[in-house]
Amino acid sequence: MVQAVILAGGEGHRQRPLTKSMPKVMLPVANRPIIGYVVESLLKNGIRDIIVVAGYRSEQLIRYLNTLDEEVKVVIQKKQTGAADALRCAKDLITGDFLLLPGDNYIDEESISRIKTEKNAMLVSEHPQPSNYGVVEISNGYLAEIVEKPEITENVLVSTGIFSLTKDFFDYPVQCSIPDVIELMTKKGISIRAIPACRWHDAIYPWDLIRMNRITLKRIAKESSGKISRQAVISGRVNIGKGTEISPGAIITGPVVLGEDCYIGPNSVIMPYTSIGSRVRVEPFTYIEDSVVMDDVTVGSHSRITESVIGDGCMLSDHTVTVCGRFVSESEEERNSFVYGDFGCVIGERTTSAPFTVFKNCIVGHTSSIEKGRVIEGRLPDNSIVR
Repeated sequence: MVQAVILAGGEGHRQRPLTKSMPKVMLPVANRPIIGYVVESLLKNGIRDIIVVAGYRSEQLIRYLNTLDEEVKVVIQKKQTGAADALRCAKDLITGDFLLLPGDNYIDEESISRIKTEKNAMLVSEHPQPSNYGVVEISNGYLAEIVEKPEITENVLVSTGIFSLTKDFFDYPVQCSIPDVIELMTKKGISIRAIPACRWHDAIYPWDLIRMNRITLKRIAKESSGKISRQAVISGRVNIGKGTEISPGAIITGPVVLGEDCYIGPNSVIMPYTSIGSRVRVEPFTYIEDSVVMDDVTVGSHSRITESVIGDGCMLSDHTVTVCGRFVSESEEERNSFVYGDFGCVIGERTTSAPFTVFKNCIVGHTSSIEKGRVIEGRLPDNSIVR
């Protein structure tokens, strides 16, 4: 019986400010932690011997895993010193062949079915920004070379970080990273089969959650558990949580998911590819589209939120607007290197803003306060106060 090891111990620095108080694997996409999709895909393939390696803010992850119907084993990585070290934390629980998966990537069950019976294989996928990953060269269906995060490459085929391995993996030097071990295996003549993934997506930066949200919302079930006015217009695949109130004149066009105990005000509009968490209040005449709105958020009336991620507990006043554009920031990992994203805004948890605030393709740190309506651009650090 194949086992699965999910690596979920990382801090997710590049996802800040969203990971300030939660591990990356617990970031919600379509109102569900990312790791939930990984576990679901394994279970749908009959894989129930699942080991999760937790680390950063592990108590939140463990609390979530305890709510699942299937029991999941958890081991703790005491220091976040890389994926290879995390895997070795699970070594004593691994009895034979196993799948290795990152807990912060979306992967579908069909992709798992393609690799689960293979020995020494990896899932690969095309990606528009291959330099952020291990770029792979394939020969006759097998791995020929893997180059970690090359500065320049014409090859768009990358490693998803999902492998089917044997316990012989642990025979290699402990200081080696996972890509290094894979390279050593190929040099020793061990063939690593490259298998194309069906649906896979990684969220390296916070704005990547918007795209991941689109992918997952395409598969939600249509369900209505709330109180819906007869004067509201709901069309497409819409999932409405228990206790949620949809006011007269509201328009909701799926795919959309709404959590529990929300209030969607009169004449507000929720457009496709929007996920709204629990206990969210959307005031009248507000428009939200293609966005991730987390729990306990308030969006004031006459606002327009598009292509944005709004963290837990934010309070955005009336006439708030997000403006999409190209975000450019210097990389925190490499000097003279830049990261790019096209989105409206990413706002960290418990941030408040005054009426008539415009968030223009910006990242706002957690627990910040915009005390006077103005245009916010670029990056605001955590705990900023804008007067």
